[in-house]
Amino acid sequence: MDLSLSRPLAFFDLETTGLKIGGDRIVEIAILKLLPNGEKIHYHRRLNPEIPIPEAISKIHGITNEMVANEPSFEEVAGEIFLFLENCDFAGYNSNYFDIPFLVEELLRVGVEFELDGRRFVDVQAIFHKNEPRDLKAAYRFYCHKELTNAHSAVADITATYEILLSQLDRYPETIKPDVDFLHRYTAKNNKSVDLAGRIVYNEKNSRFQFWKTQRTFGGRGVSVRAFLLPMDDGRRFSRVHQTRHYQNPPPTFRKITVS
Repeated sequence: MDLSLSRPLAFFDLETTGLKIGGDRIVEIAILKLLPNGEKIHYHRRLNPEIPIPEAISKIHGITNEMVANEPSFEEVAGEIFLFLENCDFAGYNSNYFDIPFLVEELLRVGVEFELDGRRFVDVQAIFHKNEPRDLKAAYRFYCHKELTNAHSAVADITATYEILLSQLDRYPETIKPDVDFLHRYTAKNNKSVDLAGRIVYNEKNSRFQFWKTQRTFGGRGVSVRAFLLPMDDGRRFSRVHQTRHYQNPPPTFRKITVS
């Protein structure tokens, strides 16, 4: 089935030095621009991030420091990327939560004001998750080949959860072990989290708590805030340092809270 377009739709993906928006840098960008007449236009660049690419990250995307040493910086190509994306809606995989805010932050960093007002955002991952549920009922069907009746009944839910774990242990003997200590480490969200919600993370290098919070406020005008909580001398109270940046009608991701 062909897409019905009123203006170009730009599918794009970023490879970066890490996941920290505003701190990490882009090392590769690929864009597929689909025009309303069906024509496809490609754009691809590898970039020198001007900061080291961690070895662990290079193992994921295969791009090393040596491979991008002679490539242009993002600042050098920001103008051509801006023009290529002019008048485009955006599409990607997990793009609302990573690629779009990462790209916008990079453009702002080099002084390019990128207007999001009126653009539309298509996140293919959201379509996947909404049509192929990853809830308890779906897991029970997948692992136990049974339908969960009385879903959201506490007794039914915990029984199904127990059966799913047993099935997972049988299904993945090479990757998980029937040991609670191992399973605790395997399923932990972040071992640097201070609070259970994971909104505050201890940064041992800088001895500080930090979180990234963005939201839409004041009649549609987006406000993003990075807050650092710095220990005071008495070790019990904290001071705050805020940096803010404003966006006009940001994409849905700007209403999320993400741990730095």
